[in-house]
Amino acid sequence: MRLQARTVVMVALPGVQLLDVSGPLDVFAEANAQAGREVYRLIVAAGEPGPIRSSSGTRLLPDWIIGRDDEEVIDTLLVAGCPNAGEVPADPAVVDWLRLKAPTVRRYGSVCSGAFFLAAAGLLDGRRVTTHWAVAEELARQFPQVRVDGDAIQVSDGPLRTAAGVTAGLDLALALVEEDLGRELAMRVANQLVMFFKRPGGQMQFSHKGEAVPAGRAALQEVQRWVAANPGLDHSVASLARRMDLSPRHFARLFRSEVGITPATWVEEVRVNAARRLLERGHDAPKQVAVHCGFADVNTLRRAFARHVGVTPADYRKRFAVAAA
Repeated sequence: MRLQARTVVMVALPGVQLLDVSGPLDVFAEANAQAGREVYRLIVAAGEPGPIRSSSGTRLLPDWIIGRDDEEVIDTLLVAGCPNAGEVPADPAVVDWLRLKAPTVRRYGSVCSGAFFLAAAGLLDGRRVTTHWAVAEELARQFPQVRVDGDAIQVSDGPLRTAAGVTAGLDLALALVEEDLGRELAMRVANQLVMFFKRPGGQMQFSHKGEAVPAGRAALQEVQRWVAANPGLDHSVASLARRMDLSPRHFARLFRSEVGITPATWVEEVRVNAARRLLERGHDAPKQVAVHCGFADVNTLRRAFARHVGVTPADYRKRFAVAAA
């Protein structure tokens, strides 16, 4: 008996990031090839007729128009992201359609900033999700009922599946293939597409959003610039308080009030970012980096690096060092 193909619908709206669409669909198409049959029927859906202009200028021709050609039963419903999804109001007709259609499918989700469209439809309330690290804070701000994990590559919560930025859509699609067809076939898909079967680390390793920026009154900013320029020196609360001629207690209270975090947390962020820059240059081993950036030893560096970046200094150096490349 011939098994019926699962219909996968990718919603693509004007300004869509092309790889958010093509990446996952290529994973599903390769799964068809590896399975030797049409496991997945792939559909690109749009909100209105005509070509969809992507963020790169390339145009896509949709297979379906939402509300007109979507009577077929959908197995998996995904929404692709747009670079400006957090800034432009979503098409109300598309949002209404997502709100009605999502409860009828086996699973639904988003790639990158496509999460904004699902959130606008109320489909993410109370759920844990991820999106591109650059817009994670904005998603959490606009939709406070959503639990946003800005570091995860992909997140599964009940029928909901969400992926981080752009290429993470491939990771998400591969995870869905593994759910449906098993680990062995999913690994063959990964091998054919020359991609990680399970990507190491989270997306914070790609982000420099955590760069510590001076804040507060002028005297506080001067202290912060001093720390950033000299990460290897003693930056205890007592030593920093002396630079402002304040008591340690008064300095700590003032710093927390005007900068928003404790002096120790700010100093650690500065040192981790300094360590990232040294590791990217590729000349120094983690032990030397620890000394240059003010960490007591390489183990202290490793723990701080894991908190802020999500991978070890050695792994980060392997992936991002210019000299090593």
